[in-house]
Amino acid sequence: MKAFVKGFSRLTEAIAGGMLAAIFLIFLLQILLRYFFTPAGWTLELIGILWVWVIFFSCAFIVRERDHVKFDIIYLSVPMRVRQVFAMLAAAAIVVGMLYSFLPTWDYIDWMKIRKTSTVRNPFSGEKIPLRTVFSIYAVFMLVVAARYGWLFFDILRNGPPKTELELVVGYNVVDDHPRVDGEDDEEADK
Repeated sequence: MKAFVKGFSRLTEAIAGGMLAAIFLIFLLQILLRYFFTPAGWTLELIGILWVWVIFFSCAFIVRERDHVKFDIIYLSVPMRVRQVFAMLAAAAIVVGMLYSFLPTWDYIDWMKIRKTSTVRNPFSGEKIPLRTVFSIYAVFMLVVAARYGWLFFDILRNGPPKTELELVVGYNVVDDHPRVDGEDDEEADK
């Protein structure tokens, strides 16, 4: 299972990296076309589409929960049990919010099939791309984030609140407001 997760992680990072590389190359092409040939409007639109995709794809599959900016002054000042409740409430709120808003969001994304891109065309068919395809990544993002935070909710229920950055860096664990080093049993921590 760990090999699958690691392989999937590498694949998603490669896809996001490929999209960022494509954005950069299209940007260079846009400069070349603007200053030396006839400007092409499709470059700007394609960069915008790729940017939307790289943001939501990366937030769904690559960015970890601990990578987000947090304002956790209150969270860090409360006992471990209260932290667990806070973390579970936050995870549950994200799951409920994403799932509650999914159907109305999908209805709007699906409605966007009648609108098409202005200048970008499908390279195989030559037709303009429906905006439903462009914005479908947001629906994927919503489902993946709901699943990840649902998993996190049960992980917090079983294992307690996520470790803080300091605990992750120095291997320091705080249990019931009593500092102890990982691997140390309760008798050693009481000394």
